[in-house]
Amino acid sequence: MTDSTPSTDILDVIIVGAGPAGLTAGIYCSRGRLRTAILERNMAGGQIALTELVENYPGFPEGISGFDLSEKMKDQAVQFGAELREIEAVTALRAEPDGCYSVVTDRGALRARSVILAPGVEGRRSGIPGEAEFIGRGVSWCATCDGALYRGRTVAVVGGGDSAVEEGLFLTKFADKVYLVHRRDELRAAPIARERAFANPKMEFVWDSVPRRIDGDQMVEALEVENVKTHEMRTLPVNGVFMYIGQLPNTTWLKDIVDLDEQGFIVTDGYLRTKLPGVFACGDAHANPLKQIAMAIGEGALAAIQAQRYLDALDSPVPGAASAAGGSAAAGGSAAAPA
Repeated sequence: MTDSTPSTDILDVIIVGAGPAGLTAGIYCSRGRLRTAILERNMAGGQIALTELVENYPGFPEGISGFDLSEKMKDQAVQFGAELREIEAVTALRAEPDGCYSVVTDRGALRARSVILAPGVEGRRSGIPGEAEFIGRGVSWCATCDGALYRGRTVAVVGGGDSAVEEGLFLTKFADKVYLVHRRDELRAAPIARERAFANPKMEFVWDSVPRRIDGDQMVEALEVENVKTHEMRTLPVNGVFMYIGQLPNTTWLKDIVDLDEQGFIVTDGYLRTKLPGVFACGDAHANPLKQIAMAIGEGALAAIQAQRYLDALDSPVPGAASAAGGSAAAGGSAAAPA
């Protein structure tokens, strides 16, 4: 059984998540000489670590692999003194009587005077028959991870946004044919990605269609789709199905702890303060309008600066300084700028 008793060692900041937002927050916090621990699940970088090529990150005009960019961020955070701790899951966030917070993980509980939530997102499941049954046997949410398994074969990508199109293009490096199944009659991806997809002879577009069933024996053998306009059913002979139909925030463990919107994203004020004093949120799991690396990095920097100011105020002899500097979404609102 996992020991959920908090450690007596008190950190300045615990950062939950090691994606771009969490790693950036770690760089800023540790460079600010805060005792900082970053909780990392699977690998540093989160979603971008699984991205073959990042072309829109400033400073890399030729692009950079998501894995390499993640490693650079991680190395920079560690260089300044941040400690990365590998975990499998975070199960609770608790306010302690002494004003600290404990973050409970599968490998024990950690304590800190402030917390930055950057738990990221994961691929949404469609719930169609066959999806759960064929996970690891032809159903995937990561083309970068599994694409090489489909060399010379046929796959389907479900979705029409940036991730679906870019990962579909990546799969053409291995597969002989890539069906892109989209519920609309035009792609939502960025223009440059659309142009590349339309120019790729290995890609075939299945418009106005949604997946209804994944079939096979031991491995995936077919994807059944329905045209949403004509209701005609079509069976695509495929060896793999890659789902890119949206993302869900990894925030179920935060229900009733911080405010979440109807989709489960963390609600903050304009300074990334949650309703808990000293607890901030940033990155893709935060309720913001743009799920991009640049946005996550900007929010990671702001969350770290806010945590620094909150801790400085805690150490200040001025009464009420911590509340004014760190505040909370409920108390401070987005209009009250910290000093």
